Amino acid sequence: MIKRTKYKKHIEGALKRSRAAALLGPRQCGKTTLAREIVDRNSPNYFDLENPNSLMDLADPKTTLASLKDIIVIDEVQRRPDLFPILRVLLDRTPLPARFLILGSASPDLLRQSSESLAGRLEMIEMDGFCLSEVGLKESSRLWLRGGFPLSFLARNDADSFTWRKSFIQAFLERDLRQQGIDIPAVSLHRFWAMLANSHGQIWNAAPFAASLGITEPTVRRYLDVLTGVFMVRQIQPWYANIKKRQVKAPKVYIRDTGVLNSLLGLKTGEEVLRHPRCGSSWEGYVIEEVIRSVDPDDIYFWATHQGAEIDLVFSKGGRMYGVEIKRADAPTMTPSMRIALEDLKLERIAVIYPGEKRYSLHKKIDVVPFDEVLGGMKGIFK
Repeated sequence: MIKRTKYKKHIEGALKRSRAAALLGPRQCGKTTLAREIVDRNSPNYFDLENPNSLMDLADPKTTLASLKDIIVIDEVQRRPDLFPILRVLLDRTPLPARFLILGSASPDLLRQSSESLAGRLEMIEMDGFCLSEVGLKESSRLWLRGGFPLSFLARNDADSFTWRKSFIQAFLERDLRQQGIDIPAVSLHRFWAMLANSHGQIWNAAPFAASLGITEPTVRRYLDVLTGVFMVRQIQPWYANIKKRQVKAPKVYIRDTGVLNSLLGLKTGEEVLRHPRCGSSWEGYVIEEVIRSVDPDDIYFWATHQGAEIDLVFSKGGRMYGVEIKRADAPTMTPSMRIALEDLKLERIAVIYPGEKRYSLHKKIDVVPFDEVLGGMKGIFK
């Protein structure tokens, strides 16, 4: 069993700092399993709102919850948005007899309700599937192929993993989104998602999507925001610097889980991934997700100009700006984009991440770093 120690410590710290914590993330990423390590599922303090018994227990929620002490877990809380005003009242008690851990499948409604009702009382924690620090470097290729959803990663073989992901995508579109109040035809959203997979890692342009699907650009944008809101897609916004060059202002779009990406592209094995035209961009997205989790930056962006200069990831940490370039090459070399970015963006350092084994320097502020070093946060690069 793979332990989610980092998330557990984060939750425990959040419940000491704040009156409530919200653990948000896509379905099947492991939220419920982790919550049951904190509060036993058979405890009177555990409520699963997909369980009819829990729904009956919360028929009179204020009376039921007010009598409980210690940590109270409410799973799939987006099913009962009427609970948020009651939680606000319960969290304002002095002294506070109980703290709440609420779990949600990244519902936009949940985010809106919690921000309105529990402002200043709730600490939000975003949870993903397995990452490299949890599965280990030896499983890097498997993680890239299967993605981080536990049931996909831990499947007996690649074929079983692929079958699970296909079923997950279908159920997610046909059932889960509708349960969260997102009323978009599943067929339309699936076509859009598949098209998005073929544009993985590219700068967003709504026009070809709208033309292909026969819908308006605002509708296409809504589809993108829906998938972003449920943590299936990551939009990386452009960084804008006060320079004379014309800079790109549209976001770059990635399928967050590479297992889902490979499923949408119909790729069942590692060999098929390596032969596919989107191999480079797939690896880029995989590395970006691991860098974000390992380095824990304050903000993330990308940077590009209309003249062709581009840096895959620009982020701030500790008041300094850093850059990351991702190259699936044997021996990356200095590029004009790196020189321009150093000069125009005043970056502290740039790390060029590649799948090799040796670290070396291209410039006093630019280092080529093996992907394996991402696991340790690339010490010595990002201070």
